[in-house]
Amino acid sequence: MKKPRALIIRAPGTNCDVEAAYAFELAGAEPSLVHINRTISGQVSLRDYSIFMIPGGFSYGDDLGAGKVMANELERRLHDQLMEFVNRGGVVLGVCNGFQVLVRAGLLPVPFGGQRVSLLPNESGRFECRWVRLSVEPGNPCIFTRGIDSLDLAVAHGEGRLYVPAWTAAEIVPVLRYASSDGSEPVYPDDPNGSFEHIAGLCDASGRILGLMPHPERFVRSSHHPRWTAVGDFSQASDGLIFFKNAVDFALRA
Repeated sequence: MKKPRALIIRAPGTNCDVEAAYAFELAGAEPSLVHINRTISGQVSLRDYSIFMIPGGFSYGDDLGAGKVMANELERRLHDQLMEFVNRGGVVLGVCNGFQVLVRAGLLPVPFGGQRVSLLPNESGRFECRWVRLSVEPGNPCIFTRGIDSLDLAVAHGEGRLYVPAWTAAEIVPVLRYASSDGSEPVYPDDPNGSFEHIAGLCDASGRILGLMPHPERFVRSSHHPRWTAVGDFSQASDGLIFFKNAVDFALRA
């Protein structure tokens, strides 16, 4: 069976691209790490891929705001390629800085609808690097979270607080929310940034475009979890890997 091809773009400052490629490889895809300039120049085309990922890091140093420069490149120089890719059923994943890019490029929450939400500095005023508990929104259409109810993932960001203006709240499709261990309303540090309705990730109406602040690519082996040696039967040993397997399975059926 031919493996789905996954394009992972990188730029100066991205630092999670190798981990993302490894995750897709484990999940059964054929990943390609490509500098965004090669895509802009036409040397590499989205037409040859079924999965497109923007990884985490600090693209272009976040000098004009988190993800802003890469968002401008997607919006102004790759718009036609992206629109064709999305319209033919392609899968898009943006993690951390990649989520910031998707939001600023107007790919979420409404594809090609302009920027409608934002990701602001954490309420703590600090860079938050910790493991968090997440709940999956029941009945959401996201292809990445099929078969998942809850999971642990790591966050590492300074600007992850989702801001949603009242006029666009009805367009939001929550996928992941920060959760507390006892099921109560999450407060800091369970919710590391003070996000709107504790949302950690959202998708478009089709469920094929997902943006999230936590890092699924950092938990694809049991030994990635800080408690893996303390739990005899760690049943959620590969929480993050499920995201990538679901994307690959979807691409195979498409």
